[in-house]
Amino acid sequence: MKHKILPITKKADIPKAYRRNPIGLLLEYHNLNRPFEDCSEAKLLIGMCMDNRKYLHIPDNFAFIIRSGGGNLRYSEFKVSYAIGVGKVRHIALIGHDHCAMVNLISRKKEFIKGLVQRAGWSKSAAEEHFMNLAPMHEIGNAIDFVASEANRLQAKYPKVEVAPFYYGMEDNLLYGIR
Repeated sequence: MKHKILPITKKADIPKAYRRNPIGLLLEYHNLNRPFEDCSEAKLLIGMCMDNRKYLHIPDNFAFIIRSGGGNLRYSEFKVSYAIGVGKVRHIALIGHDHCAMVNLISRKKEFIKGLVQRAGWSKSAAEEHFMNLAPMHEIGNAIDFVASEANRLQAKYPKVEVAPFYYGMEDNLLYGIR
């Protein structure tokens, strides 16, 4: 499926469904430099890639954040449930990004194996087996399509929680809506 990314450069660009909730606040804080307010508890859960080049401009205590390769929360569902059940969040923002290393993992197979052999002390065969067993579970394909489908999956699993997909542009460090 082909999704479209939507720039959010002013308050009117924020989809109406998000304007009066923590998802809209995330967009205002990060993209529009809204002044920070004191937060005593998390308002939402943010699922995003573990990539070290991304940073969100949000107040302290504003959100629970789960970082995983490609923003893939398939293997973090207990943490998602905890944020909802114990942390009382009712909104989830999923954030994918351009130039994601979880896209086309097979192209990084040699580097992955070499790195485990050199830096972790693994045998080449153990590193190869590890890659071949787990890479298919972590390959996300197209980052935009993945984050949109992951948002749909989580929305179906947690029907009373609002789940919104976003795309982080590495060149401008802004969040974009996904339609």
